[in-house]
Amino acid sequence: MRARPTSYPPAMSTPTLPEDQRLQAISARAFEHPADRAATAALGRVPLLDTVVRKLIELGYEHALRQNLAAGALKLGPSQMGDAWADHNACYARLDVTPVPTLYLGQHPFANAAAVGANRPVVLLNSRTVELLDRQELRAVLGHEAGHVLADHVMYQTALMILLQLGRTPLGMLGSLPLLGVRLALLDWFRAAELSADRAAAIVVRDPLVVCRLLMVMAAGIPSERLDLSAFIEQGREYRDAEGWSRLTRLRTELGLTHPHPVRRVHELMTWVQSGDYDRIISGEYVRRGQEPDWRAETDAATEHYTERFKGFIDDAAQAATKMSDQLADASGKASEAAEKLQEWLRRR
Repeated sequence: MRARPTSYPPAMSTPTLPEDQRLQAISARAFEHPADRAATAALGRVPLLDTVVRKLIELGYEHALRQNLAAGALKLGPSQMGDAWADHNACYARLDVTPVPTLYLGQHPFANAAAVGANRPVVLLNSRTVELLDRQELRAVLGHEAGHVLADHVMYQTALMILLQLGRTPLGMLGSLPLLGVRLALLDWFRAAELSADRAAAIVVRDPLVVCRLLMVMAAGIPSERLDLSAFIEQGREYRDAEGWSRLTRLRTELGLTHPHPVRRVHELMTWVQSGDYDRIISGEYVRRGQEPDWRAETDAATEHYTERFKGFIDDAAQAATKMSDQLADASGKASEAAEKLQEWLRRR
């Protein structure tokens, strides 16, 4: 059963902007997640990264991606799934973004979508996504991809797709260390960029719980009408509250992922909503294009974010080590006690 939790009263204020009004000149910085800001600034400090990324694109891989879409996917428009096409256009109108990218539908068994193309982005919907989602949830997917386009994520995202494809070819299997390093850096950045795009989706659909519902469906692979959103949000809280080795293991398992785990994304989104930033944007109070902080502020943000991030990992390791030491000491004490009892029993025999 679909349920709406009642534990987020500050988050669910009534929108003060009419449904069809653009958020004029809204900057991606208005909804940018701190991890995205930090990771993007960190990427900017990787020597020659932009050169490598642009060279990969210039080699023709982006052109090949476009040709594959044009030949093997369905181009949507007013007469081809017109409702999805209309919602796609509405997302870009809400975020005041032009031109609107071409929208394709491809036959894929996994629910997903992507915005690709460094120069002229296109958006690809997987057929499984359309099968699983109701119209509001599909709007959230389209709004998520529109957020990527507005935030100019598509250049790095396209490069990452190219590198992931190369990894499945004989060239990629050679294990080129420079390309492996670029891929790991881009994966870390993209996981952070996903958190920003989730915020953009919430702004577009004007209901953060629709985005949470979408993430629940993506995690489960079945329609939301059979699921309980309150339980899923609570699962996100439990994931957040994990300590010690659990959080350290999480870092290792997430290194190769393109997307953060859905429960983490739900927690990050609702924390942002409760901060009041969502309501401020909806009411028209947001950073506009041309008002963004300079690069020095971004570099400072990167330093602060990664310092805090790895300090947290160190603290977790210390807590886990202390806990394990206590457990070992307790086990040792119990073993000694058992040995003494065994010796006493043998003496009596």
